[in-house]
Amino acid sequence: MTNPLLVPFNTPHDVPPFEKIENEHFLPALEEAIELAKVEISDIENQEDTPTFYNTIVQLENSGELLGRISHVIFNLNSAETNDELQQVTQKASALLTEFDSEVKQNKALFDRIASIFGQKDSLDLNEEDAILLEKTYKSFVRSGSGLNSEDKKRFTEIQMDLAKLTLTFGENVLAETNDFKLIIDKKEDLSGLPEDVVGRASELAKEDGMEGKWVFTLQAPSYIPFLEYADNRALREKMYRAYMSKAFKGDERDNQDLVSRIVKLRHEKAKLLGYGSYAQFVLEERMAEEPEKVRNFLEEILNKALPAARHEFAEINDLKSELGFDYPLERWDWAYFSEKLRKKKFDLDDEIIKPYFKLEQVIDGAFETAGKLYGLKFEANPNIPTYHPDVMSYEVFDGDELIAVFLADFFPRKGKRPGAWMTSFREQKTIEGERVIPHVSIVCNFTPSSEDSPSLLKFDEVKTLFHEFGHALHGMLAKTNYASLSGTSVFWDFVELPSQIFENWCYEKECLDLFASHYKTGEQFPIELLDRLKASANFQEAYATLRQITFGLLDMSFHHSVAKEKTINVMEIESEIFGKTDLFPRVENTNMSVQFGHIFAGGYAAGYYSYKWAEVLDADAFALFQQNGVFDKATAKSFKENILSQGGTKHPMTLYKQFRGSEPSMDPLLKRAGLLN
Repeated sequence: MTNPLLVPFNTPHDVPPFEKIENEHFLPALEEAIELAKVEISDIENQEDTPTFYNTIVQLENSGELLGRISHVIFNLNSAETNDELQQVTQKASALLTEFDSEVKQNKALFDRIASIFGQKDSLDLNEEDAILLEKTYKSFVRSGSGLNSEDKKRFTEIQMDLAKLTLTFGENVLAETNDFKLIIDKKEDLSGLPEDVVGRASELAKEDGMEGKWVFTLQAPSYIPFLEYADNRALREKMYRAYMSKAFKGDERDNQDLVSRIVKLRHEKAKLLGYGSYAQFVLEERMAEEPEKVRNFLEEILNKALPAARHEFAEINDLKSELGFDYPLERWDWAYFSEKLRKKKFDLDDEIIKPYFKLEQVIDGAFETAGKLYGLKFEANPNIPTYHPDVMSYEVFDGDELIAVFLADFFPRKGKRPGAWMTSFREQKTIEGERVIPHVSIVCNFTPSSEDSPSLLKFDEVKTLFHEFGHALHGMLAKTNYASLSGTSVFWDFVELPSQIFENWCYEKECLDLFASHYKTGEQFPIELLDRLKASANFQEAYATLRQITFGLLDMSFHHSVAKEKTINVMEIESEIFGKTDLFPRVENTNMSVQFGHIFAGGYAAGYYSYKWAEVLDADAFALFQQNGVFDKATAKSFKENILSQGGTKHPMTLYKQFRGSEPSMDPLLKRAGLLN
């Protein structure tokens, strides 16, 4: 039987033929692709010609195309449409890929060729993109152990393989814990306070589980968040909160405490082998922030401004609680509930007023139209493009008359899909013999699906989430580079959030909302007075939100710079120490955030969680230029498109930023926007 992963896809734009691919195809295809890639590497290292940029660096960049194609499918499906069998396949695939990567990166003959070219870099007359590729290739080998002795190389490979397995297991444990919990309600009075659409969705979830006449709530965001915000039953709010925050922290086979400790220690050992004092130092060498001390100073500077304001916000909530006649101490499961009441009191605003103007399909069209007005893009649905689930929507993306990308959009939660929202790709953009190979870009979210009684209506935070991930997608779709490894989002990690976070700003602009925000029943445009209240509420509890982000960033730096040096790592003690400096609430026993901190233990944000705040400085400063010139100003948009979105990692991020802005970023626009500027 032909393996569909090993033959030309013969689909529109070479998108993977998902309907033909079975779990049994992955490992045989991967093994064959690895063998082919080994032959390609052997051809590079064994050629008799003197090493040159083109016969070594470019050939290495272009090798392993089949392997990359298969790997993208495996890991993207494992995040968005997985099952027990695929998770086992992914574990094995991860081990095979890690072993192969180590074999390549520790190939002395290959590294000698690369090193000889790198040693001549100043005399090679390379253009800027070629020079960046050379430097990135050389550093990737050095940072993967090429310069180590044979014993240390062996240990480095063992560490890489262990980390690949452990980080996958970490994420799988969190997903399993998320899927396992269900709050079953059989008394209608326990639904008091909850919006109709949330109750309707809970009823449908119960029906799907064969519990007609009951209501089911889960730990998926569209169920969990509104429950904490609106449910009047405090005991049930507490039950939901404790269930959410005890995921992977129960002392059983899914407990992630040991995994956190092992991951942190292995990363530290890896950094030490390479000559770094900590994993954070290793990571930050390839970031705009450069070193841990600079990150700490950055976080502390914002913390000093946010903490007093956050304490004031906490006192406000406490006062409201007392005013409403509740005399119990404010706990974490009360925060969202009373925050919503305070927001409504201060701004006459709540999600139930806003959501009817943000039907999902209209918001998608709005993101498309915004990209059209800014960058001249058009999005055309094409149902013939294969997708991996019936919910996934597929589009062709045009810049003028030129097809520039395929775009897949996956918006609803399901059992095989991890929580959260992210952008990914099934193929990066690159240029071959002067022809631009178009990228296959995808965004994945978890919004409330439509029900029998209501279409999918988004909270404003969800609108911003969609715009955020779409901003990442634009970075991938508009890429115009020669090399895939420098394309789109292949930039320094503390720069990658700029295109996503800046795109959120248009959600607050009337010129943008007028494009798509209309009441799904009446067609009424989003009222100007509602927009004014929305803008007025934009900074609502911003200090508290900032405090949480800064705390998570400090926790990340602690794990990857400070405590990794200790003989034993007590996850709860470390978290308590960091959180204790900023926490406004009493500690909740048997809960832990670190064991479900997927960004740093199952994703790419290890020693980099600070980058969200770092990029906020960039996005606030960059958007200030749009505000100055007009939010749809063609010249400003063209500059952002050409100097940021299309460039990928072809230049240092600060160079790109200054090309767009004319200067380095100022923190003042962010502090002003957050209401923290004195």
